[in-house]
Amino acid sequence: MKIHDLIQGSPEWLAHRSQHFNASDAPAMMGCSPYKTRTELLHELKTGIVPEVDNFTQDRFAEGHRIETLARPLAEEIIGGPLYPVTGTNGELSASFDGLTMAEDIGFEHKTLNEELRSVMSEQPELNTGHALPLKYRVQMEQQLAVSGADEVLFMATKWDGDTLVEQRHCFYQPDLALRQQIIDGWKQFAADLATFVPVEVLPAAVAAPVIALPAVSVVVNGALAVTSNFDLFEKKMREYIAGLPKKPSTDQEFADAESAIKILGDAEGALKAAVNSAVGQTATLDQVCRTGDMLRELARTARLALEKLVTDRKAAIRLEIIQTGAQAFANHMAALNERLGRPYMPVVPTDFPGAIKGKRTVESLQNAVNTELARAKIAASAIADKIDTNLKTLRELAVDHGFLFNDVSTIVHKANDDLTVLVKSRIAEHKASEDAKEEATRQRIRQEELDKIAADAKALADAAAVTPATTAPPLPQTLDVPEVLAIPVATGARQMAPRIIPKVIQESAQQTSTPALNVGMIAELLGFQLPSTFISVLGFDPAAKIHNSVLYHETDFVPICKALIEHIETVCETAENHFSNHSKEHSA
Repeated sequence: MKIHDLIQGSPEWLAHRSQHFNASDAPAMMGCSPYKTRTELLHELKTGIVPEVDNFTQDRFAEGHRIETLARPLAEEIIGGPLYPVTGTNGELSASFDGLTMAEDIGFEHKTLNEELRSVMSEQPELNTGHALPLKYRVQMEQQLAVSGADEVLFMATKWDGDTLVEQRHCFYQPDLALRQQIIDGWKQFAADLATFVPVEVLPAAVAAPVIALPAVSVVVNGALAVTSNFDLFEKKMREYIAGLPKKPSTDQEFADAESAIKILGDAEGALKAAVNSAVGQTATLDQVCRTGDMLRELARTARLALEKLVTDRKAAIRLEIIQTGAQAFANHMAALNERLGRPYMPVVPTDFPGAIKGKRTVESLQNAVNTELARAKIAASAIADKIDTNLKTLRELAVDHGFLFNDVSTIVHKANDDLTVLVKSRIAEHKASEDAKEEATRQRIRQEELDKIAADAKALADAAAVTPATTAPPLPQTLDVPEVLAIPVATGARQMAPRIIPKVIQESAQQTSTPALNVGMIAELLGFQLPSTFISVLGFDPAAKIHNSVLYHETDFVPICKALIEHIETVCETAENHFSNHSKEHSA
């Protein structure tokens, strides 16, 4: 956290706040502040125009700072150390602390005790938990923890009579990382909305405009049955008045004017009825006056009912327009996220625009409610898109050559990244194991087919009683090729090796009665390296048969061949050891 040497309320402090996203504004940004809407906060930060503070509000602020100062020693006693008011930032996020310890591990937040806080805080601190506090307070403190990195915040609410403490309640608030992420995502979306926000004129609450009242209805019947009325003037004025009424109210001001006109027309309707009744009461022969009065009363009634219906319909239409505008804006946001991801991976993200505007009556409050719900839904959708993006990157890294294993990518990208990583590795490992098993099965099948072929060929020879005599091995050189520096004498054919092991081998070989089926390739596969048939002859083992180009031995010859090979290697090693030992002595001399 970067600490700024600022005094709360000073011009420098106010200038600092205008350049950062502040913890005290976070509830408004999240749509949970009772004092300021999200739209109002957008307007303030976009224009830099902050509503003027009246004397009452200024006095309330001053009283809040006074009792905060009185409460700080109580908080220091609970914490067990001094607290210092401080303003700090972490990137674009800012927070002003009522108090912070020198180690910056515990913060202090003070509020005036009210009924809302009494309902969730006991006078017994051990019964209180910070996560039971209203959301507006938790959001502010969570941003304070995000900025400072502190472990907790002491939340205290007090009531004073002058300088005398009347009541005090407190609890400790610990970090809520899920809420913190919501706040970070919320400011991210707020910044995007702020960049495109177009300020509109902020108007005071709509009040019906003053209008010239319709003339009073007058009907006088004299004793000579002469009727005097102002119906002609009244009719002219009423028709002019009706013509000037709004035909399609859309703003709060126009709705207020229309609703005022409904009342005026209703009053006129009643006055006309009363005038006609009065005239009828004075004489029963005033047919013209009655018809005219009835006509004017019906005119007033018709205009009033039409205007009432117009106001009702327009309010419903405007509510629908605002809801549809919010829904379309969210649909556009979802389309942009899918375009960013490359495919329509985004799931359905629920919105509740009708629920958001429930109980709202003015156009401004309707619009703000929809905008707040739109921002909430955008934040949730963007967080999902970020998770999907991370999972797609993981897939590209881990499954670079195994994309065919993940045809359900549109489903698995919604998993937690750790779970997805385990799934990807597991599938690839299972696939490799399956492929290895298939390859091993193929090798075994080929080997079995080769053995079956050899056995079939041998059986065919036996059935024909035409066993091919063993092919005599080619003449062997008197010495094997070895480097001149060694000049190690080696065995020069089966006859020279015979005195060591061949008699036993020949004896074992002489007892063979089975059909030869062991070829050079099978011997190499068992040993792990190639052993030419010519060298096998050097070891003292001539082929038992030869079919086509395949040299065959008895299967029981394999162990004696291995033993002869081991003895040959030991002999060569012993000779080499003696040679190098003598060579070394000569050089030493």
